[in-house]
Amino acid sequence: MPVHDDPDDIDVHAPASTYYTSGKNARQRTRTYTKSRLEVSSTNKDLPPYRRASHDDKNKARKFLIDVEETQRVILEQEDTDGDYQITINDLGPKTFQLGTADSGGYRKIDIRGTYMLSNLLQELALAHDYGRKHIVLDEARLNENPVDRLSRMIRHHFWDGLTRRIDADSIEVICSDPKNRTANHNPRIYIPYSETEVYEYYRSVSEKRSHLNLEVVYLPKDITPGYVKSINDRPGLLTLAMQRQVDANGNVSWHGVPFAVPGGRFNEMYGWDSYFVALGLLADGRLELAQGMVENFAYEIKHYGKILNANRSYYLTRSQPPFLTDMAFRVYERMSIHNEEENKKWLREVLKSAIKEYHEVWMTEPRLDKKTGLSRYRPDGQGIPPETEASHFDHIIEPYAKKHGVSIEAFDALYNDGKIIEPELDEYFLHDRAVRESGHDTTYRFDKVCANLATIDLNTLLYKYEIDIADLISNVLDGELTDFNGEKQVASVWIERAKRRQRQIDKYLWNEEKSLYFDYNTVTEKQETYETVTAFWAMWAGCASEHQARRMAKNSLSKFEVLGGLVSGTEESRGNISIDRPNRQWDFPFGWAPHQIMAWEGFERYGMKDIARRLAYRWLYTITKSFVDFNGVVPEKFDVVGLSHKVEVEYGNVGVDFKFVPREGFGWMNSSFQLGLGYLNTQMRRALGTCTVPDLLFEKAMAREHAARTPEEELEWMERRRSSVISARNFTRNGSVSAAITRIGPASGADSTSTSPLASPLGSPLGSPRNLVPPSTANSGHLTPPSFV
Repeated sequence: MPVHDDPDDIDVHAPASTYYTSGKNARQRTRTYTKSRLEVSSTNKDLPPYRRASHDDKNKARKFLIDVEETQRVILEQEDTDGDYQITINDLGPKTFQLGTADSGGYRKIDIRGTYMLSNLLQELALAHDYGRKHIVLDEARLNENPVDRLSRMIRHHFWDGLTRRIDADSIEVICSDPKNRTANHNPRIYIPYSETEVYEYYRSVSEKRSHLNLEVVYLPKDITPGYVKSINDRPGLLTLAMQRQVDANGNVSWHGVPFAVPGGRFNEMYGWDSYFVALGLLADGRLELAQGMVENFAYEIKHYGKILNANRSYYLTRSQPPFLTDMAFRVYERMSIHNEEENKKWLREVLKSAIKEYHEVWMTEPRLDKKTGLSRYRPDGQGIPPETEASHFDHIIEPYAKKHGVSIEAFDALYNDGKIIEPELDEYFLHDRAVRESGHDTTYRFDKVCANLATIDLNTLLYKYEIDIADLISNVLDGELTDFNGEKQVASVWIERAKRRQRQIDKYLWNEEKSLYFDYNTVTEKQETYETVTAFWAMWAGCASEHQARRMAKNSLSKFEVLGGLVSGTEESRGNISIDRPNRQWDFPFGWAPHQIMAWEGFERYGMKDIARRLAYRWLYTITKSFVDFNGVVPEKFDVVGLSHKVEVEYGNVGVDFKFVPREGFGWMNSSFQLGLGYLNTQMRRALGTCTVPDLLFEKAMAREHAARTPEEELEWMERRRSSVISARNFTRNGSVSAAITRIGPASGADSTSTSPLASPLGSPLGSPRNLVPPSTANSGHLTPPSFV
């Protein structure tokens, strides 16, 4: 990294890799401006006795001179009262800390006040330490930066890098690590597809050269059966992904893994539908190469493992996840250089071949296809108990069967997995459990003991999108030229007819005109389910809802899901009562998830309801920003969007919250939702977000108009539902309600530039998807200087 000639010619909001290695921070010892007694007396002997004083120029931006390790030690000792290496509103310290100014050589002290600035200081100290700094000159602007700008910057410059992985010799030790591995053998292990001979030899060589790793390299069989997958559950390992073969000038061959991003936390592999939403964020931040690599890895999975995997671990070999490949591939294609158009089209055709293979062989084949309705289901093959869960996850299910056979739960697990005990009811339970995991919504009472029988609204709208996408790409992008892997020419009209047929079946089996909502359809009982799910709005994202259906959902159903902090996964009524024996599930009320928000935003925008899309985006971004401000920069996997908390008491807890000093990754699709959501906000909304203005205050007039349009009965129902929802959420989540030293950011905030929605003009593309995805505005003209705190 080059050192700038002018130490002040550094963007105060530059990435840590630049800020802490350039300018004044390029040197270990920083010059101060304090004159010595000798210098003063030699220039004018008539002056009064010298008194050390501040040389701060009040017209200059303030900077602090900091001893990194000592300041970190003292601030933790003083402010981190709960000992979690974070400074949050739950800590009970004085919430004020003194720093010496750089221009006074550290002599003049300035108070740093409030949770937000103190936690930012702790984070900056950790980042400086990463780059070996013992002393730094720190701009005050990095401490009181508008939180919207700071979070967006951290995602762009830090979090994506923290989530990036590849599988090759240089990274095998890191990527093989699997916190979900409960077996006794934790040696790294990698499974190689049957036909990948060169890749197998490459990893054999890696294993021999790095014998200290104890890397096991295993060939997969040509036919991967559920029985085989179960047989290797005691030897879990990584599944290799796409690699690039390179030959240097001397003819030496080297292999490099195609990069991808992981969700974060304990999810240290490439996941299915997570990757789609991560790719949207990557594209918004200009990370085209990484998003393209993820598409290529998906194509590799389909070619060698038969499907887009739940994730690339051996125990996921029988399960897929919600399919997004056609839309994902086209969004990447749109951003490729126009100077390589023929190469780009060739790339797109190859990816679509994989998508067509997946469509026919995974989703349009039994057991996932229900032939009577023509609709598809999450219904994966598999045997035994899913091994990736916590050790006690299924104890309450297994216990009655263990008692029946007179053995311990652990002994029963082994006997059942080995096929020595046959229990058809348990087989049925795990069939549905695997289906829930394939759906990506693990777990929810929506799918409890029934998932494999359901033609869901989310899956079938995604497959409708596949059919429309392929047809549109053939006609409008690929010059009518596309074949499958068998060389069969693909015809747009055939794919259009498939889409029309699916749309008719969705309307017949899943749409409920009386309730103004789509519902899942049980192909066994041949009845609609009653669970109200926010994935009903995916029909708008895919474009398979009629204008009439979209308007009815907006008018009559949106209010069931819209709460203070965004959209809940399902309604409280659908979830049912919660008790010790019937605990909360993470994909139910009151929890909100990034993919549901993103899909709804684009869906409402697609049907011309931009005000709703903006409002929903603001609610969600408010939830993220408020947590970021109050809890040391945390960006978690999910939120309680009613209680506005990331501290949830639910199965699996929350991912992305356990870090020391500074968040390194955020969480994949949460990062994306923030970057994408900023594009929906106008200037006023972005300013309001920077000051953490409560959504209901911002939308007070709009909400008043909506209330006025309701009948007295509808208004009473809405108020009762809202009240009940808040009470319920607070009963089952810890919402961080400690009021001591809560940061309140002052009104002088927000970037003044107007952002263009990264999902703008969705109908401008042949797919009805965005054509002009651009990074959100990062103008720094409106930083908080300083914010007010209480």
